[in-house]
Amino acid sequence: MIYELKNGKFTAQVDSYGAQLVSLRGPEGFEYIWTGDPAYWTGHAPVLFPIVGALRENKAKIHGEWVEMNRHGFAKRSEFAVKEQREDCISLRLTANETTRKVYPFDFVLTVAYTLTQEGVTTAFTVENLGKEEMPFVIGGHPGFNIPVGENAAFEEYTIQFEEAETQRCPVIEADSCLINNQECAYELKGEREIPLRHSLFYNDALVFENLRSRRVKVLNKATGRGVEMDFSQFPMLGIWSARNDGPYVCLEPWTGCATLTTEGDDFEAKKGMTLLAPGEKAEYSFSVAIL
Repeated sequence: MIYELKNGKFTAQVDSYGAQLVSLRGPEGFEYIWTGDPAYWTGHAPVLFPIVGALRENKAKIHGEWVEMNRHGFAKRSEFAVKEQREDCISLRLTANETTRKVYPFDFVLTVAYTLTQEGVTTAFTVENLGKEEMPFVIGGHPGFNIPVGENAAFEEYTIQFEEAETQRCPVIEADSCLINNQECAYELKGEREIPLRHSLFYNDALVFENLRSRRVKVLNKATGRGVEMDFSQFPMLGIWSARNDGPYVCLEPWTGCATLTTEGDDFEAKKGMTLLAPGEKAEYSFSVAIL
């Protein structure tokens, strides 16, 4: 089911399948969210839970037993129920069920909420542990944005711009396994704030950043000021991605953790960035997107 939101400036659409934001338009009618063109990538803004990225051979050990889970987890392939809806916001809920327990044997509630603002949209995640043991999880967003942004401009006229100068070594994502090889470098920032946007940046998958000084990132046409900005201050990691086949969009992805490292084992709870949520507790995260 598709649900519509509006606030007098922006309109949005949210799909209950995957609790995915599938549209965000401003007064001029331009579609900011990637259209899902199957020639490039069928997604729009999937919710990543309880993993981000890939497990080794799509498998991990939980309670000493092997489970299988596809890349980015099962939330994006699950039907959510509407918890609450008002004109400018909606919250949707996924509760542990027979299907999820086969691959993730924990009693959880995942709530995804979208709220339109005068700048764009805020996405909020709430993870609740209803069980009697610690619950490991990773969560992340994956919104894609159409590039160019409502103007006649080339993809290469945009830059990725951080609010602070950054020194980072982005690890390699291995093509066959989609695991992260943090012993090798795919891209390096040396006290820089900007990365000129070009399709070849993503021919080896995403750029993965960790513990950036910046808490905001833009995809910006400096000549016109058009673009999008994300506040990802509650997330320790950020992925930036587009299709390997020159897709006309860019994803800005705030994560709490990442794919399995080539240097780590397969115990689920020991994966990099894993949150261990105590029984009866909940964890909350949010990120905001502003249209420039």
